[in-house]
Amino acid sequence: FARSIRQMSAASLRGRGAGGIFQRASCRHFAVAPSLIAASDDCRGWNMTAISGLAFLVASTGISTAYCEENTPSAVARENLEEVTAMHSMDTLPVYESDFVAQHNGEDGTRIWMTYGGIVYDVTDFIPNHPGGSEQIMKAAGGAIEPYWHLYRQHFASDLPMRLMEHMIVGKLKEEDQEAIDEQMAELVDSSDDPYELEPMRHSSLKVHSDTPMNAECPANQLTQSYITPSALFYIRHHHPVPFLKPLEVENYKLKIDLSEMGKGVVELSLDDIKKLPKVEVTATLQCSGNRRSGFNQVMRTSGTSWGQGAISNAKWAGAKLTDVLKLAGLDDPIAAEEELGMEHVRFHSLDGMSSSIGIEKAMNPYGDVIVAYEMNGEPLPRDHGFPLRAIVPGYCAVRNVKWLSAIELSKEEAEGPWQRGLNYKALPPSVTDAKAVDLDAMPGLSEASLFSGITSMALKEGGKVSPGETVTVQASGWAWAGGGRNIVRVDVSGDDGKTWKSATLGDGAKQKFGRAWAWTFWYAEVPVKVREDGTVHLVSKSVDMALNVQPEKCDGMWNVRGLGNNSWFRASATVAEVR
Repeated sequence: FARSIRQMSAASLRGRGAGGIFQRASCRHFAVAPSLIAASDDCRGWNMTAISGLAFLVASTGISTAYCEENTPSAVARENLEEVTAMHSMDTLPVYESDFVAQHNGEDGTRIWMTYGGIVYDVTDFIPNHPGGSEQIMKAAGGAIEPYWHLYRQHFASDLPMRLMEHMIVGKLKEEDQEAIDEQMAELVDSSDDPYELEPMRHSSLKVHSDTPMNAECPANQLTQSYITPSALFYIRHHHPVPFLKPLEVENYKLKIDLSEMGKGVVELSLDDIKKLPKVEVTATLQCSGNRRSGFNQVMRTSGTSWGQGAISNAKWAGAKLTDVLKLAGLDDPIAAEEELGMEHVRFHSLDGMSSSIGIEKAMNPYGDVIVAYEMNGEPLPRDHGFPLRAIVPGYCAVRNVKWLSAIELSKEEAEGPWQRGLNYKALPPSVTDAKAVDLDAMPGLSEASLFSGITSMALKEGGKVSPGETVTVQASGWAWAGGGRNIVRVDVSGDDGKTWKSATLGDGAKQKFGRAWAWTFWYAEVPVKVREDGTVHLVSKSVDMALNVQPEKCDGMWNVRGLGNNSWFRASATVAEVR
Protein backbone atom coordinates (compact mmCIF):
# COMPACT_ATOMS: atom_id res chain seq x y z
CA PHE A 1 0.00 0.00 0.00
CA ALA A 2 2.84 2.40 0.83
CA ARG A 3 4.36 1.65 -2.56
CA SER A 4 1.04 2.38 -4.20
CA ILE A 5 0.86 5.76 -2.48
CA ARG A 6 4.37 6.62 -3.63
CA GLN A 7 3.58 5.48 -7.16
CA MET A 8 0.37 7.45 -7.25
CA SER A 9 2.02 10.57 -5.87
CA ALA A 10 4.81 10.25 -8.39
CA ALA A 11 2.30 9.71 -11.17
CA SER A 12 0.46 12.82 -10.06
CA LEU A 13 3.67 14.80 -10.28
CA ARG A 14 4.22 13.42 -13.77
CA GLY A 15 0.92 14.87 -14.87
CA ARG A 16 -1.71 12.43 -13.65
CA GLY A 17 -4.42 14.20 -11.72
CA ALA A 18 -7.04 13.42 -9.12
CA GLY A 19 -10.48 12.23 -9.90
CA GLY A 20 -13.63 10.32 -9.14
CA ILE A 21 -13.56 6.76 -10.36
CA PHE A 22 -17.21 6.36 -9.50
CA GLN A 23 -18.36 8.31 -12.50
CA ARG A 24 -17.68 5.21 -14.56
CA ALA A 25 -20.69 3.18 -15.67
CA SER A 26 -19.33 -0.27 -14.95
CA CYS A 27 -20.59 -2.02 -11.82
CA ARG A 28 -18.23 -2.81 -8.96
CA HIS A 29 -18.80 -3.98 -5.37
CA PHE A 30 -17.80 -1.96 -2.37
CA ALA A 31 -18.61 -2.07 1.31
CA VAL A 32 -20.32 0.95 2.81
CA ALA A 33 -19.83 1.58 6.51
CA PRO A 34 -23.26 1.31 8.16
CA SER A 35 -22.23 3.79 10.84
CA LEU A 36 -21.96 6.44 8.16
CA ILE A 37 -25.42 5.69 6.80
CA ALA A 38 -27.37 5.74 10.02
CA ALA A 39 -28.24 9.16 11.40
CA SER A 40 -26.16 10.05 14.44
CA ASP A 41 -27.13 11.97 17.57
CA ASP A 42 -25.82 15.24 16.21
CA CYS A 43 -27.95 14.96 13.08
CA ARG A 44 -25.03 14.56 10.73
CA GLY A 45 -25.36 10.93 9.74
CA TRP A 46 -23.83 10.12 6.41
CA ASN A 47 -23.32 13.54 4.90
CA MET A 48 -21.06 12.71 1.97
CA THR A 49 -20.03 15.94 0.44
CA ALA A 50 -19.30 17.33 -2.92
CA ILE A 51 -16.91 14.98 -4.64
CA SER A 52 -17.41 11.90 -6.78
CA GLY A 53 -15.28 9.00 -5.67
CA LEU A 54 -16.08 9.57 -2.02
CA ALA A 55 -17.83 6.23 -1.68
CA PHE A 56 -14.67 4.42 -2.69
CA LEU A 57 -12.65 6.15 -0.05
CA VAL A 58 -14.98 5.13 2.75
CA ALA A 59 -14.98 1.49 1.66
CA SER A 60 -14.92 -0.65 4.75
CA THR A 61 -16.45 -3.66 6.42
CA GLY A 62 -20.20 -3.26 6.43
CA ILE A 63 -23.09 -3.51 3.99
CA SER A 64 -22.06 -4.86 0.61
CA THR A 65 -23.37 -2.48 -2.05
CA ALA A 66 -23.21 -2.83 -5.80
CA TYR A 67 -21.80 0.21 -7.55
CA CYS A 68 -23.63 1.44 -10.62
CA GLU A 69 -23.95 4.93 -12.00
CA GLU A 70 -27.58 5.35 -11.01
CA ASN A 71 -27.39 3.70 -7.57
CA THR A 72 -24.29 4.60 -5.61
CA PRO A 73 -23.29 6.69 -2.61
CA SER A 74 -21.38 8.97 -4.98
CA ALA A 75 -24.67 9.73 -6.69
CA VAL A 76 -25.96 10.90 -3.32
CA ALA A 77 -22.82 13.00 -2.92
CA ARG A 78 -23.52 14.57 -6.29
CA GLU A 79 -26.34 16.55 -4.69
CA ASN A 80 -23.78 18.24 -2.46
CA LEU A 81 -21.50 18.71 -5.46
CA GLU A 82 -24.25 20.77 -7.07
CA GLU A 83 -24.20 23.04 -4.02
CA VAL A 84 -20.45 23.52 -4.31
CA THR A 85 -20.52 24.10 -8.03
CA ALA A 86 -23.27 26.68 -7.60
CA MET A 87 -21.07 28.57 -5.15
CA HIS A 88 -18.06 28.61 -7.43
CA SER A 89 -19.37 28.83 -11.01
CA MET A 90 -17.37 25.75 -11.94
CA ASP A 91 -17.72 26.32 -15.67
CA THR A 92 -15.70 29.51 -15.40
CA LEU A 93 -12.92 28.12 -13.21
CA PRO A 94 -9.48 27.82 -14.82
CA VAL A 95 -8.30 24.34 -15.80
CA TYR A 96 -4.84 23.22 -14.67
CA GLU A 97 -2.64 20.30 -15.65
CA SER A 98 -1.05 18.15 -12.97
CA ASP A 99 2.42 19.35 -13.94
CA PHE A 100 1.39 22.90 -13.09
CA VAL A 101 -0.27 21.81 -9.83
CA ALA A 102 2.92 19.95 -8.88
CA GLN A 103 4.86 23.22 -9.02
CA HIS A 104 2.71 24.52 -6.17
CA ASN A 105 4.26 22.39 -3.46
CA GLY A 106 5.39 25.04 -0.99
CA GLU A 107 9.01 25.02 -2.11
CA ASP A 108 10.68 28.38 -2.74
CA GLY A 109 7.73 30.16 -1.17
CA THR A 110 5.10 28.90 -3.63
CA ARG A 111 1.49 28.43 -2.61
CA ILE A 112 0.48 24.87 -1.73
CA TRP A 113 -2.07 23.24 -4.00
CA MET A 114 -3.68 19.81 -3.84
CA THR A 115 -6.27 18.04 -5.92
CA TYR A 116 -9.28 15.96 -5.04
CA GLY A 117 -12.05 14.68 -7.28
CA GLY A 118 -10.84 16.71 -10.24
CA ILE A 119 -10.86 20.00 -8.33
CA VAL A 120 -7.78 22.03 -7.41
CA TYR A 121 -7.48 23.52 -3.92
CA ASP A 122 -5.13 26.10 -2.47
CA VAL A 123 -4.58 24.78 1.06
CA THR A 124 -1.70 27.09 2.03
CA ASP A 125 -3.48 28.90 4.83
CA PHE A 126 -4.96 25.68 6.21
CA ILE A 127 -1.63 23.87 6.63
CA PRO A 128 -0.97 25.13 10.21
CA ASN A 129 -4.53 24.20 11.21
CA HIS A 130 -4.49 20.63 9.98
CA PRO A 131 -5.45 18.54 13.03
CA GLY A 132 -3.10 15.75 11.94
CA GLY A 133 -0.14 18.11 11.78
CA SER A 134 1.36 20.18 8.98
CA GLU A 135 4.01 17.55 8.26
CA GLN A 136 1.36 14.97 7.50
CA ILE A 137 -0.72 17.05 5.11
CA MET A 138 2.39 18.25 3.28
CA LYS A 139 2.91 14.72 1.98
CA ALA A 140 0.24 15.51 -0.62
CA ALA A 141 1.62 18.95 -1.55
CA GLY A 142 1.37 19.47 -5.29
CA GLY A 143 -0.48 16.19 -5.78
CA ALA A 144 -3.63 14.21 -5.14
CA ILE A 145 -5.27 13.69 -1.76
CA GLU A 146 -7.12 10.48 -2.64
CA PRO A 147 -4.42 7.92 -1.81
CA TYR A 148 -3.89 9.43 1.64
CA TRP A 149 -7.56 9.66 2.46
CA HIS A 150 -7.88 6.02 1.46
CA LEU A 151 -5.84 5.31 4.60
CA TYR A 152 -6.94 8.22 6.82
CA ARG A 153 -10.65 7.63 6.42
CA GLN A 154 -11.59 9.68 9.46
CA HIS A 155 -12.00 12.49 6.92
CA PHE A 156 -15.31 10.89 6.01
CA ALA A 157 -16.75 10.67 9.52
CA SER A 158 -18.37 14.05 8.93
CA ASP A 159 -18.76 16.62 6.18
CA LEU A 160 -16.38 19.07 7.87
CA PRO A 161 -13.27 18.43 5.72
CA MET A 162 -15.16 19.05 2.50
CA ARG A 163 -16.96 22.04 3.94
CA LEU A 164 -13.60 23.58 4.79
CA MET A 165 -12.26 22.79 1.33
CA GLU A 166 -15.19 24.48 -0.41
CA HIS A 167 -13.53 27.80 0.36
CA MET A 168 -10.15 26.74 -1.03
CA ILE A 169 -11.17 25.97 -4.63
CA VAL A 170 -8.98 27.68 -7.23
CA GLY A 171 -9.65 25.64 -10.34
CA LYS A 172 -10.32 22.32 -12.01
CA LEU A 173 -7.94 19.57 -12.99
CA LYS A 174 -7.56 18.71 -16.66
CA GLU A 175 -9.97 15.90 -17.49
CA GLU A 176 -7.32 13.61 -18.94
CA ASP A 177 -5.23 13.96 -15.77
CA GLN A 178 -8.26 13.16 -13.68
CA GLU A 179 -8.93 10.03 -15.70
CA ALA A 180 -5.33 8.89 -15.21
CA ILE A 181 -5.58 9.16 -11.44
CA ASP A 182 -8.96 7.41 -11.61
CA GLU A 183 -7.29 4.46 -13.27
CA GLN A 184 -4.55 4.33 -10.66
CA MET A 185 -7.09 4.45 -7.85
CA ALA A 186 -9.04 1.62 -9.47
CA GLU A 187 -5.80 -0.33 -9.80
CA LEU A 188 -5.09 0.28 -6.12
CA VAL A 189 -8.47 -1.21 -5.21
CA ASP A 190 -7.93 -4.27 -7.38
CA SER A 191 -4.28 -4.96 -6.61
CA SER A 192 -3.71 -4.06 -2.97
CA ASP A 193 -5.10 -5.20 0.34
CA ASP A 194 -7.52 -2.97 2.15
CA PRO A 195 -5.53 -1.61 5.12
CA TYR A 196 -8.65 -2.13 7.24
CA GLU A 197 -9.30 -5.67 6.05
CA LEU A 198 -8.03 -7.32 9.26
CA GLU A 199 -9.83 -5.16 11.81
CA PRO A 200 -11.03 -6.96 14.98
CA MET A 201 -14.67 -7.84 15.53
CA ARG A 202 -16.48 -5.28 17.71
CA HIS A 203 -19.45 -5.43 20.04
CA SER A 204 -22.70 -4.45 18.34
CA SER A 205 -23.71 -2.19 21.26
CA LEU A 206 -20.85 0.25 20.71
CA LYS A 207 -21.93 3.62 19.37
CA VAL A 208 -19.80 3.88 16.24
CA HIS A 209 -18.81 7.30 14.91
CA SER A 210 -16.48 5.94 12.23
CA ASP A 211 -15.22 2.45 11.57
CA THR A 212 -12.20 3.13 9.35
CA PRO A 213 -10.44 3.93 11.59
CA MET A 214 -12.68 2.72 14.39
CA ASN A 215 -13.93 5.39 16.77
CA ALA A 216 -16.73 4.18 19.01
CA GLU A 217 -18.04 5.04 22.46
CA CYS A 218 -19.67 3.01 25.17
CA PRO A 219 -23.43 3.69 25.14
CA ALA A 220 -24.57 5.92 27.98
CA ASN A 221 -27.07 3.34 29.23
CA GLN A 222 -24.25 0.81 29.70
CA LEU A 223 -21.49 3.15 30.81
CA THR A 224 -22.05 2.63 34.54
CA GLN A 225 -23.60 -0.84 34.48
CA SER A 226 -20.29 -2.18 35.77
CA TYR A 227 -17.51 -0.41 37.65
CA ILE A 228 -14.98 -2.27 35.49
CA THR A 229 -15.97 -1.71 31.88
CA PRO A 230 -16.13 -5.01 29.97
CA SER A 231 -13.32 -5.04 27.43
CA ALA A 232 -15.77 -5.44 24.56
CA LEU A 233 -17.59 -2.24 25.60
CA PHE A 234 -14.49 -0.18 26.37
CA TYR A 235 -14.51 2.86 24.09
CA ILE A 236 -12.25 2.74 21.02
CA ARG A 237 -10.22 5.64 19.64
CA HIS A 238 -7.94 4.86 16.71
CA HIS A 239 -6.03 7.01 14.23
CA HIS A 240 -5.00 4.17 11.89
CA PRO A 241 -5.80 0.54 11.10
CA VAL A 242 -5.24 -1.80 14.06
CA PRO A 243 -1.82 -3.48 13.78
CA PHE A 244 -2.07 -7.17 13.00
CA LEU A 245 0.73 -9.46 14.15
CA LYS A 246 1.00 -12.96 12.77
CA PRO A 247 1.83 -15.73 15.28
CA LEU A 248 5.50 -15.75 14.29
CA GLU A 249 5.64 -11.96 14.67
CA VAL A 250 4.16 -12.23 18.14
CA GLU A 251 6.69 -14.90 19.01
CA ASN A 252 9.56 -12.71 17.78
CA TYR A 253 8.14 -9.44 19.13
CA LYS A 254 10.70 -7.18 20.80
CA LEU A 255 10.17 -3.92 22.67
CA LYS A 256 13.06 -1.57 22.02
CA ILE A 257 14.28 0.49 24.97
CA ASP A 258 16.34 3.35 23.58
CA LEU A 259 18.78 4.92 26.05
CA SER A 260 21.16 6.11 23.35
CA GLU A 261 20.78 9.79 24.23
CA MET A 262 22.37 9.02 27.58
CA GLY A 263 25.05 6.86 25.99
CA LYS A 264 23.68 3.41 26.78
CA GLY A 265 22.41 2.28 23.39
CA VAL A 266 19.30 0.27 22.55
CA VAL A 267 18.12 -2.84 24.37
CA GLU A 268 15.47 -5.20 23.00
CA LEU A 269 13.15 -6.95 25.44
CA SER A 270 10.87 -9.85 24.60
CA LEU A 271 7.39 -10.35 26.01
CA ASP A 272 8.83 -13.05 28.24
CA ASP A 273 11.47 -10.62 29.55
CA ILE A 274 8.78 -8.18 30.57
CA LYS A 275 6.49 -10.83 32.02
CA LYS A 276 9.32 -12.08 34.23
CA LEU A 277 9.35 -8.70 36.00
CA PRO A 278 7.11 -8.29 39.07
CA LYS A 279 3.49 -8.09 37.94
CA VAL A 280 1.40 -5.16 39.18
CA GLU A 281 -2.27 -4.27 38.70
CA VAL A 282 -3.66 -0.78 38.27
CA THR A 283 -7.34 0.07 37.95
CA ALA A 284 -7.42 3.20 35.81
CA THR A 285 -9.92 5.19 33.81
CA LEU A 286 -9.01 6.34 30.32
CA GLN A 287 -10.82 9.16 28.57
CA CYS A 288 -10.43 10.58 25.08
CA SER A 289 -9.53 14.27 25.23
CA GLY A 290 -12.44 14.98 22.88
CA ASN A 291 -15.06 13.37 25.10
CA ARG A 292 -18.25 15.49 25.06
CA ARG A 293 -17.04 17.39 22.00
CA SER A 294 -20.67 17.41 20.86
CA GLY A 295 -21.34 19.95 23.62
CA PHE A 296 -18.73 22.29 22.18
CA ASN A 297 -20.33 21.90 18.76
CA GLN A 298 -23.51 23.47 20.12
CA VAL A 299 -21.51 26.64 20.72
CA MET A 300 -19.54 26.58 17.49
CA ARG A 301 -18.40 23.72 15.32
CA THR A 302 -15.09 22.09 16.16
CA SER A 303 -12.99 19.54 14.29
CA GLY A 304 -12.95 15.90 15.27
CA THR A 305 -15.32 13.13 16.29
CA SER A 306 -18.53 14.43 17.84
CA TRP A 307 -18.30 12.32 20.99
CA GLY A 308 -21.09 12.17 23.55
CA GLN A 309 -20.07 11.19 27.10
CA GLY A 310 -19.07 7.62 26.24
CA ALA A 311 -15.43 8.10 25.22
CA ILE A 312 -14.44 7.10 28.74
CA SER A 313 -14.08 3.66 30.31
CA ASN A 314 -12.47 1.93 33.27
CA ALA A 315 -10.37 -1.24 33.33
CA LYS A 316 -8.04 -3.29 35.49
CA TRP A 317 -4.65 -3.24 33.78
CA ALA A 318 -1.76 -5.55 34.60
CA GLY A 319 1.88 -5.55 33.59
CA ALA A 320 5.33 -4.44 34.66
CA LYS A 321 6.19 -1.11 36.22
CA LEU A 322 7.78 1.24 33.70
CA THR A 323 10.51 1.90 36.25
CA ASP A 324 11.34 -1.83 36.32
CA VAL A 325 11.38 -2.05 32.52
CA LEU A 326 13.75 0.90 32.21
CA LYS A 327 15.94 -0.40 34.99
CA LEU A 328 16.19 -3.75 33.23
CA ALA A 329 17.36 -1.88 30.14
CA GLY A 330 20.08 -0.04 32.06
CA LEU A 331 18.52 3.07 33.63
CA ASP A 332 19.93 2.78 37.14
CA ASP A 333 19.56 6.36 38.36
CA PRO A 334 16.71 8.33 36.77
CA ILE A 335 17.33 11.36 38.98
CA ALA A 336 20.92 11.62 37.75
CA ALA A 337 19.72 11.04 34.19
CA GLU A 338 17.46 14.08 34.51
CA GLU A 339 19.64 16.41 36.56
CA GLU A 340 23.02 15.60 35.03
CA LEU A 341 22.13 14.54 31.48
CA GLY A 342 18.93 16.50 30.89
CA MET A 343 16.75 13.46 30.22
CA GLU A 344 13.33 15.02 30.84
CA HIS A 345 10.98 12.96 28.70
CA VAL A 346 9.98 9.35 28.15
CA ARG A 347 8.76 8.78 24.61
CA PHE A 348 6.38 6.00 23.63
CA HIS A 349 6.38 4.80 20.02
CA SER A 350 3.63 2.67 18.51
CA LEU A 351 3.54 0.00 15.84
CA ASP A 352 1.02 2.18 13.97
CA GLY A 353 3.48 5.09 13.73
CA MET A 354 2.11 7.21 16.56
CA SER A 355 4.47 8.78 19.11
CA SER A 356 3.67 10.46 22.41
CA SER A 357 5.56 11.27 25.59
CA ILE A 358 5.30 12.07 29.28
CA GLY A 359 7.63 13.85 31.68
CA ILE A 360 10.21 11.74 33.46
CA GLU A 361 8.84 12.92 36.82
CA LYS A 362 5.58 11.06 36.11
CA ALA A 363 7.22 8.12 34.39
CA MET A 364 9.65 7.35 37.24
CA ASN A 365 7.45 8.30 40.20
CA PRO A 366 7.09 5.16 42.35
CA TYR A 367 3.58 6.37 43.23
CA GLY A 368 2.71 7.36 39.66
CA ASP A 369 1.81 3.75 38.80
CA VAL A 370 2.86 3.95 35.14
CA ILE A 371 3.04 0.44 33.73
CA VAL A 372 3.81 -1.43 30.54
CA ALA A 373 0.61 -3.47 30.36
CA TYR A 374 0.02 -6.85 28.77
CA GLU A 375 -3.34 -7.63 30.39
CA MET A 376 -6.73 -5.95 30.49
CA ASN A 377 -9.43 -7.18 32.87
CA GLY A 378 -7.54 -10.38 33.58
CA GLU A 379 -6.93 -11.37 29.95
CA PRO A 380 -4.27 -10.59 27.33
CA LEU A 381 -4.76 -7.14 25.83
CA PRO A 382 -7.32 -7.18 23.01
CA ARG A 383 -5.98 -5.92 19.69
CA ASP A 384 -8.22 -2.86 19.88
CA HIS A 385 -6.61 -1.91 23.19
CA GLY A 386 -2.94 -2.36 22.49
CA PHE A 387 -1.87 -5.99 22.05
CA PRO A 388 0.80 -7.04 22.72
CA LEU A 389 1.93 -4.15 24.96
CA ARG A 390 0.66 -0.68 25.79
CA ALA A 391 1.55 2.12 28.15
CA ILE A 392 -0.84 2.90 31.00
CA VAL A 393 -0.24 6.39 32.39
CA PRO A 394 -2.91 6.76 35.10
CA GLY A 395 -4.50 10.17 35.51
CA TYR A 396 -3.34 11.39 32.10
CA CYS A 397 -5.28 11.97 28.89
CA ALA A 398 -5.68 8.72 27.00
CA VAL A 399 -3.47 9.81 24.10
CA ARG A 400 -0.44 9.45 26.39
CA ASN A 401 -1.42 5.81 27.08
CA VAL A 402 0.10 4.63 23.81
CA LYS A 403 -1.16 1.33 22.37
CA TRP A 404 0.83 -1.29 20.44
CA LEU A 405 4.19 -0.28 21.87
CA SER A 406 7.18 -0.75 19.59
CA ALA A 407 9.74 1.34 21.50
CA ILE A 408 10.28 3.39 24.66
CA GLU A 409 12.88 6.12 24.48
CA LEU A 410 14.50 8.36 27.07
CA SER A 411 15.05 11.83 25.61
CA LYS A 412 15.86 15.46 26.28
CA GLU A 413 12.93 16.49 24.09
CA GLU A 414 9.27 15.53 24.02
CA ALA A 415 8.06 13.22 21.27
CA GLU A 416 7.87 14.55 17.76
CA GLY A 417 4.77 14.41 15.60
CA PRO A 418 1.21 15.75 15.57
CA TRP A 419 0.01 13.86 18.66
CA GLN A 420 2.50 15.62 20.91
CA ARG A 421 3.59 18.83 19.21
CA GLY A 422 0.87 19.52 16.66
CA LEU A 423 -2.59 21.03 16.92
CA ASN A 424 -4.18 17.62 17.51
CA TYR A 425 -3.90 17.70 21.30
CA LYS A 426 -3.42 21.37 22.11
CA ALA A 427 -6.30 23.49 23.36
CA LEU A 428 -6.21 26.92 21.74
CA PRO A 429 -7.91 29.91 23.40
CA PRO A 430 -11.62 30.37 22.59
CA SER A 431 -10.92 33.43 20.45
CA VAL A 432 -8.37 31.65 18.25
CA THR A 433 -9.59 29.70 15.24
CA ASP A 434 -6.38 29.92 13.23
CA ALA A 435 -3.28 28.19 14.58
CA LYS A 436 -1.10 30.74 12.79
CA ALA A 437 -2.19 33.24 15.44
CA VAL A 438 -0.39 31.36 18.21
CA ASP A 439 2.97 29.75 18.79
CA LEU A 440 2.07 26.06 18.94
CA ASP A 441 5.58 25.14 20.03
CA ALA A 442 5.16 27.28 23.14
CA MET A 443 1.87 25.61 24.09
CA PRO A 444 2.03 22.37 26.08
CA GLY A 445 0.20 19.32 24.79
CA LEU A 446 -2.51 17.84 26.97
CA SER A 447 -1.18 15.61 29.72
CA GLU A 448 -2.81 15.38 33.16
CA ALA A 449 -6.59 15.28 32.79
CA SER A 450 -9.04 17.74 34.32
CA LEU A 451 -12.29 17.08 36.23
CA PHE A 452 -15.43 15.52 34.75
CA SER A 453 -18.79 13.97 35.52
CA GLY A 454 -21.73 12.47 33.67
CA ILE A 455 -25.32 11.35 34.18
CA THR A 456 -26.16 7.90 32.86
CA SER A 457 -29.52 7.06 34.45
CA MET A 458 -32.71 8.98 35.33
CA ALA A 459 -35.92 7.43 36.64
CA LEU A 460 -38.97 8.55 38.61
CA LYS A 461 -39.05 7.43 42.22
CA GLU A 462 -42.82 7.68 42.34
CA GLY A 463 -45.02 5.36 40.36
CA GLY A 464 -48.09 6.36 38.37
CA LYS A 465 -48.73 9.19 35.97
CA VAL A 466 -47.32 12.69 36.37
CA SER A 467 -48.28 15.96 34.75
CA PRO A 468 -46.41 19.07 33.56
CA GLY A 469 -45.85 21.50 36.42
CA GLU A 470 -45.75 18.74 39.02
CA THR A 471 -42.66 18.35 41.22
CA VAL A 472 -41.32 14.81 41.21
CA THR A 473 -38.33 12.99 42.68
CA VAL A 474 -35.85 11.73 40.11
CA GLN A 475 -33.42 8.96 40.98
CA ALA A 476 -30.22 9.66 39.09
CA SER A 477 -26.84 8.03 38.84
CA GLY A 478 -23.61 8.60 36.99
CA TRP A 479 -19.84 8.88 37.20
CA ALA A 480 -17.15 11.40 38.11
CA TRP A 481 -13.42 11.37 37.45
CA ALA A 482 -10.46 13.67 38.00
CA GLY A 483 -7.03 13.40 36.44
CA GLY A 484 -3.76 13.38 38.31
CA GLY A 485 -5.00 10.86 40.88
CA ARG A 486 -7.14 13.52 42.57
CA ASN A 487 -9.95 11.92 44.56
CA ILE A 488 -13.56 12.91 43.93
CA VAL A 489 -14.85 14.41 47.18
CA ARG A 490 -18.33 15.52 46.10
CA VAL A 491 -20.82 15.39 43.26
CA ASP A 492 -23.66 17.91 43.21
CA VAL A 493 -26.85 17.40 41.22
CA SER A 494 -29.49 20.01 40.47
CA GLY A 495 -33.01 19.82 39.08
CA ASP A 496 -33.45 23.59 38.64
CA ASP A 497 -30.39 24.46 36.54
CA GLY A 498 -28.13 25.19 39.47
CA LYS A 499 -30.38 27.27 41.70
CA THR A 500 -30.32 24.54 44.35
CA TRP A 501 -28.14 21.46 44.68
CA LYS A 502 -28.39 18.00 46.16
CA SER A 503 -25.15 16.27 47.15
CA ALA A 504 -24.96 12.76 45.72
CA THR A 505 -23.97 9.63 47.57
CA LEU A 506 -20.59 8.41 46.37
CA GLY A 507 -20.37 4.71 45.59
CA ASP A 508 -17.76 2.53 43.89
CA GLY A 509 -14.40 4.30 43.66
CA ALA A 510 -15.02 6.63 46.58
CA LYS A 511 -12.38 5.00 48.78
CA GLN A 512 -9.36 4.96 46.49
CA LYS A 513 -5.91 5.76 47.83
CA PHE A 514 -5.44 9.42 48.62
CA GLY A 515 -3.77 11.12 45.63
CA ARG A 516 -3.80 7.88 43.62
CA ALA A 517 -7.45 7.78 42.60
CA TRP A 518 -6.80 6.69 39.03
CA ALA A 519 -10.32 5.31 38.46
CA TRP A 520 -13.69 6.96 38.27
CA THR A 521 -16.21 7.22 41.11
CA PHE A 522 -19.86 6.26 40.78
CA TRP A 523 -22.58 8.38 42.40
CA TYR A 524 -26.31 8.19 43.16
CA ALA A 525 -28.81 10.91 44.04
CA GLU A 526 -32.52 11.62 44.54
CA VAL A 527 -33.36 15.07 43.24
CA PRO A 528 -36.61 17.08 43.27
CA VAL A 529 -37.45 18.28 39.76
CA LYS A 530 -40.36 20.19 38.29
CA VAL A 531 -41.80 18.59 35.16
CA ARG A 532 -41.62 21.00 32.25
CA GLU A 533 -44.46 21.82 29.88
CA ASP A 534 -43.12 19.38 27.29
CA GLY A 535 -43.22 16.55 29.83
CA THR A 536 -39.48 16.41 30.46
CA VAL A 537 -37.30 16.71 33.54
CA HIS A 538 -33.79 18.15 33.38
CA LEU A 539 -30.76 17.55 35.60
CA VAL A 540 -27.24 18.93 35.75
CA SER A 541 -24.23 17.48 37.58
CA LYS A 542 -20.89 18.92 38.68
CA SER A 543 -18.09 17.26 40.57
CA VAL A 544 -15.50 18.53 43.04
CA ASP A 545 -12.06 16.96 43.51
CA MET A 546 -9.65 16.91 46.46
CA ALA A 547 -8.04 20.16 45.29
CA LEU A 548 -11.53 21.75 45.35
CA ASN A 549 -11.53 22.11 41.61
CA VAL A 550 -15.13 22.45 40.42
CA GLN A 551 -16.57 21.92 36.96
CA PRO A 552 -17.51 25.21 35.27
CA GLU A 553 -21.13 25.91 34.43
CA LYS A 554 -20.74 26.50 30.69
CA CYS A 555 -18.33 25.44 27.99
CA ASP A 556 -18.33 28.77 26.10
CA GLY A 557 -15.27 30.02 27.98
CA MET A 558 -13.27 26.87 27.27
CA TRP A 559 -14.36 26.33 23.67
CA ASN A 560 -11.43 25.53 21.41
CA VAL A 561 -11.23 24.74 17.73
CA ARG A 562 -10.18 21.13 18.37
CA GLY A 563 -12.99 20.53 20.87
CA LEU A 564 -10.75 19.26 23.67
CA GLY A 565 -11.47 19.03 27.39
CA ASN A 566 -15.17 19.88 27.71
CA ASN A 567 -15.74 19.53 31.45
CA SER A 568 -18.65 21.90 31.89
CA TRP A 569 -21.69 20.87 33.94
CA PHE A 570 -23.20 17.73 32.49
CA ARG A 571 -26.80 18.21 31.38
CA ALA A 572 -29.35 15.45 30.84
CA SER A 573 -33.08 15.21 30.31
CA ALA A 574 -35.75 12.52 30.21
CA THR A 575 -39.41 12.42 29.23
CA VAL A 576 -41.61 11.44 32.19
CA ALA A 577 -45.06 12.75 31.26
CA GLU A 578 -47.20 12.36 28.17
CA VAL A 579 -48.31 15.71 26.75
CA ARG A 580 -51.31 15.74 24.46
